Amino acid sequence: MSALVLKKGREKSLRRHHPWVFSGAIEKTVGEPGPGDTVEIRDAAGKVLAQAAYSPKSQIRARVWSFNPSESISVEFFRARIERALALREALPDRRHTNALRLVHGESDGLPGLIVDRYADVLVAQFLAAGVERWREPILDLLAELTACAAIFERSDAEVRTLEGLPPRTGFFRGNRNASRCPIVEYGLHFRVDVEQGQKTGFFLDQRENRQRVRSLAAGREVLDGFCYTGGFSIAALAGGATRVTAIESSAPALEVARENLAANPFDAARVEFIQGDVFSQLRTLRDRGASFRMVILDPPKFAPTAAQARNAARAYKDINLLALKLLAPGGLLATFSCSGGVSPELFQSIVAGAALDAGAQAKIIERFGAAADHPVALEFPEGEYLKGLLLVKT
Repeated sequence: MSALVLKKGREKSLRRHHPWVFSGAIEKTVGEPGPGDTVEIRDAAGKVLAQAAYSPKSQIRARVWSFNPSESISVEFFRARIERALALREALPDRRHTNALRLVHGESDGLPGLIVDRYADVLVAQFLAAGVERWREPILDLLAELTACAAIFERSDAEVRTLEGLPPRTGFFRGNRNASRCPIVEYGLHFRVDVEQGQKTGFFLDQRENRQRVRSLAAGREVLDGFCYTGGFSIAALAGGATRVTAIESSAPALEVARENLAANPFDAARVEFIQGDVFSQLRTLRDRGASFRMVILDPPKFAPTAAQARNAARAYKDINLLALKLLAPGGLLATFSCSGGVSPELFQSIVAGAALDAGAQAKIIERFGAAADHPVALEFPEGEYLKGLLLVKT
């Protein structure tokens, strides 16, 4: 078997079972492994520490499959890992409240680069690294067998694939049918998910419990939902008794789905105003009009995928939170989020604190938000904790 031999002293993270091996940690490559091939990871003395998938184009040169040097990386290996991931979800309380769940969450489920979401009877799979790309067809066959879903749609079109030297790929693997409006239920609310064209895999499943929390807080409040996408938070706020919701989104196709989602639920459409436009400019327009809200929700896209982009992202996060705090009435609530992996929870809190200072606003953190339980974070892989949020009250 081919092998990657580490530089002396660079094995510490592997001994803590962190699953990534960066190119700078490698002293030499033994053999001629191809993209996705299984390689041994050896320390400088030659001891085998792990088995990993090789990725020659990526700065993350290898992703660990197993820290057991004798474990066979085979179809049965992937069967066991997928079965374990499915069993975890089946045992979650979330399972009783929805038919849409994340079934496989990459490294945290021991399957680096693989994302699988379930929307009713449709699976959406993303292959984001060379290793899972190498095992793509056996993995898809296993998913079809173990979930018995009617259709599997592949959304391997995330930008991260380019870092792996992989071209984008989308389309049906099984059950070629129209899945552009896949109906799901979440805590009694009905949504249509565009698994073919929507962002990520079509719906932000990681925000499930946070939508439910907003729902519990929305009664009697006028709500502003920035970056509303397909209306998840807006509809949750309506279900919680919001008096009125102003929802802003730049994407016309997303707003089309948002309107369909509204129509799928028994709410008065007159209580919602959907605005298509740039959120930053729309918030400034509302500020200039002297608008005021008793709840503001900010769930923007990923401004900083990596830590290197955090500085530029910080300005964008600060701007939107500053505007939101100006629009928030005293006693109002701000639910603000970042899904940027390059922005730590500490940095995010610091950015929001700076925004409050510049807005001349006093605010306190009363809750912290994270991803739903079907997006687990392995203890040894803190990078898996990408979603963070704060619930603030303006005093």
